[in-house]
Amino acid sequence: VQYVESGGGLVQPGGSLRLSCTASGFIFSSYNMMWYRQAPGKERELVAAIGSTGGTTNYADSVKGRFTISRDNAKNTVYLQMNSLKPEDTAVYYCKGLAVFGPWGQGTQVTVSS
Repeated sequence: VQYVESGGGLVQPGGSLRLSCTASGFIFSSYNMMWYRQAPGKERELVAAIGSTGGTTNYADSVKGRFTISRDNAKNTVYLQMNSLKPEDTAVYYCKGLAVFGPWGQGTQVTVSS
């Protein structure tokens, strides 16, 4: 199992980023996928989730209305569109398959700062 996250960077408050995560080593289209984040000194938290077909999504209250999760099963890739970014969104972002046993990826750093 492998996850490769990308798309992070430094952005000003109010800006946007689109994260991507390409997964391998399991049948991607059979699993719900999740985005998590971990800020310095804090626990890793669930940000967004998407069903295996993309038909259902769920979001943490802190990102609802600003973030959108989507997936492309043909590319084994899950995305996180992040709009109206705030300094408190600064974290390392990770993706993972629900109930998929295996290591986390390296994550992608998102820094929101003026």
